[in-house]
Amino acid sequence: MRTTVAALAGAVLLTGGLAACSSETPSPAVRPVAETALAAPAASGDQPKGITYDVQRIPVGAKLSAGSSVANGQTTVELKVSGLLPNTKYGSHVHTKPCGAKPADSGPHYQNEKDPVTPSVDPKYANAQNEIWLDLTTDATGAATGTATVKWEFRKGEANAVVVHATHTSTEHGKAGTAGDRLACLTAQF
Repeated sequence: MRTTVAALAGAVLLTGGLAACSSETPSPAVRPVAETALAAPAASGDQPKGITYDVQRIPVGAKLSAGSSVANGQTTVELKVSGLLPNTKYGSHVHTKPCGAKPADSGPHYQNEKDPVTPSVDPKYANAQNEIWLDLTTDATGAATGTATVKWEFRKGEANAVVVHATHTSTEHGKAGTAGDRLACLTAQF
């Protein structure tokens, strides 16, 4: 019995909780939603699927790939990046509108329970349980993966982009959900 308890305790420490030790059915594989190499915004008309707004921090040609899965009322979203600056922290969130010529065109963060005040910086609404936060830190080659799982499903037609921001997401009151400048955007309809 002592070995079993020690093994379970080790599994809890390694996974950060009991979820990995439960008998729940594993979530389905993440299905691709959107993937592209980034381009500069178009001068007019239709915009590229993936846009970099700051070529110094996210170069043209860097790649973004988003995917998701839904099972048992939970949603998992995954963002894979490559070609970004090495060993750099980025914030990332799902936004409500498709990417546009200007960084703000992608609208606010998607929220399961919408904050009546915009911009949303109240931690009651701007938090990792009510939004999709995909913060990541690139490796020496500029690649990384960010994943978030929440206990709700997107409302149809309301989650349309993944935006990469300049810093990891703040949780401070009055700054909650902020992550600096919008550096790049991937149109991805969830």
